[in-house]
Amino acid sequence: MALPALLINAIALVVACPGAVLLFITRLRAQRAMADLAARSEERAIDQPMLFLDIRTERAYRLAYRIGFACLGLALATSWLSTHL
Repeated sequence: MALPALLINAIALVVACPGAVLLFITRLRAQRAMADLAARSEERAIDQPMLFLDIRTERAYRLAYRIGFACLGLALATSWLSTHL
């Protein structure tokens, strides 16, 4: 493997790792939030309305997922580019 291809793959790795960490952390936070909602819902009476995540939290999770997948996609494209050098 030539040096430019190796450097491009290193850049792809640098882009992919934060994206993967962001996806992992976002998934953990979403699971914890849903578990908290389920626990709080168990304590409520049956005739009270259901609990949902607020809109800002849902939007933050969606944005984090988009950024994480964009990082992984960019890393994949960069790695693919390095194979054609």
